[in-house]
Order: sequence, then C-alpha cells, then structure tokens
Amino acid sequence: MTTSHDARLNYLGRNLLSGCLLGLGFVAFIDEAVFHQILHWHHFYDKSTPDIGLVSDGIFHAFSWFSTISGAFLVSDLRRRNAWWPKRWIGGFLLGGGAFQLYDGTIQHKLMRIHQIRYNVEIAPYDWVWNIIAAIMLIAGLILIFRTGRESKVMEGTV
Repeated sequence: MTTSHDARLNYLGRNLLSGCLLGLGFVAFIDEAVFHQILHWHHFYDKSTPDIGLVSDGIFHAFSWFSTISGAFLVSDLRRRNAWWPKRWIGGFLLGGGAFQLYDGTIQHKLMRIHQIRYNVEIAPYDWVWNIIAAIMLIAGLILIFRTGRESKVMEGTV
C-alpha cells in the first residue's frame, strides 16, 4: 500500500488538472448565473438577436458544467486513491478560474468584442475590477502551485 505522500507525488498533475477544471467551471458558472441570468447584463454572444444570445448562454452553461463535473470526478478519484492534495488543488482551482476570467475579460471583452460586462455605463471600472480579480486569482494559484512543486521535491528527497 502506498503512503499518502507517494500517492500525492504520483498524481501531482491530476491534482492540478482537477483544480483547474473545477475553478474554470465555477467561475464560468458564477459569470453565467449572476451576470447573464440574474442581472441580465449581457449574454455570452451579444452581436446578434436576444434569441441567439440565449442559445449562446445555454452552450456556455453546458461548457461550464462539463468542466465542473469532469473536475469533480477527478477529485473523487484522487480521494479514492488517497492522493488528493488540497493545497495543490486550490492552486489549480485559482489558476483555472483566474485564467478563464482573464481570458474572458481581455480576449472576449476587448479583442473579440463578443460581449461586455455591462452596457450603457462607464465600462472602465467594471473592466478593471474584473481583470484585477482575475490577476489576483492567477498569481495566488501560481504561488500555491510552485510551493507544492517544491514540497513535492522535498518529499521525493531530490532537494
């Protein structure tokens, strides 16, 4: 039987991947539920009719759920194998969520212009808050990932 440390070392990537998938799915779900459905600020694709916007929201929602469910299955498998490493997983969660949010705020909002956070208001404060939160999540996630990477080397005895 392997120890928890051995299992963690063997599944470093899977801990990271499951966290990234769940982080991406969670942030996408919050975006969809809060900004699309509750506040009605925008649709995933706003360059067409409202009906097309609703269809695009449905596809986006399905994508977020596929990501969330995939990540949850991976976490379940890691826990079954006694290989779940919460600190590394949280790093992946923050990395996945922050990367999605930064991609959304820069590529989709500014470069592709498929939607904005909100319309008919001064958009700059919304953009700054959205992208700063994304950057904070990314940086925090990367710090945790690098720290657990170093811890894994110490556990292996290679440092």
